[in-house]
Amino acid sequence: MPPKGGGEILFACPVRKVLQPIHFTDPGKIKRIRGTAYSVRVSPQMANRMVESARSILNKLLPDIYIYTDHMKGISSGKSPGFGMCLTAETINGTILSAELASNPQGQGTAVLPEELGQNCAKLLLEEVYRGGCVDSTNQSLALLLMTLGQRDVSKVLLGPLSPYTIEFLRHLRSFFQIMFKIETKTPEEEHMGGEKVLMTCVGIGFSNLSKTIR
Repeated sequence: MPPKGGGEILFACPVRKVLQPIHFTDPGKIKRIRGTAYSVRVSPQMANRMVESARSILNKLLPDIYIYTDHMKGISSGKSPGFGMCLTAETINGTILSAELASNPQGQGTAVLPEELGQNCAKLLLEEVYRGGCVDSTNQSLALLLMTLGQRDVSKVLLGPLSPYTIEFLRHLRSFFQIMFKIETKTPEEEHMGGEKVLMTCVGIGFSNLSKTIR
């Protein structure tokens, strides 16, 4: 947790020579919600309080909800106290929409109650569900980047309303790769759910992974 941190992240990814084009335009209906409420160097009850407040809102959407609690103490918990929650909504077609919220760093900003944080995180997830699309607003830019680097074929993905970050990222893609996306708006009446959607279409630049093992 900020400000002192003290953790470590291990990221592993298989080597891919090329990226295949995608056609992901049907997000499907929400079937379940999973999540983790974590707390470090504070009372273990903080995580339970977050779970209860989040469930009080999410249970109105669907019953299949399971939020794990993760409490750490001692050396393995890092150097700063805090708590937070990460929620994911999964659809029948494999779309995953996520929302995450954490408490303010110690000594910075106003103190946040775990009940308030749990409710706000649940509302953030419901906002992502309302926005819809096949990718949540946080990862829109990543999906567009992978489409750009794909093979010289058409890729399509349905997104919710574009975030300001994504709009700026599209300008960067045009500057770096000279690639333009075709943008088609889909009204809620056409989709029968949530806010306005955007169908993004492009032809990849055919990027290949040139890295080789050095011996």
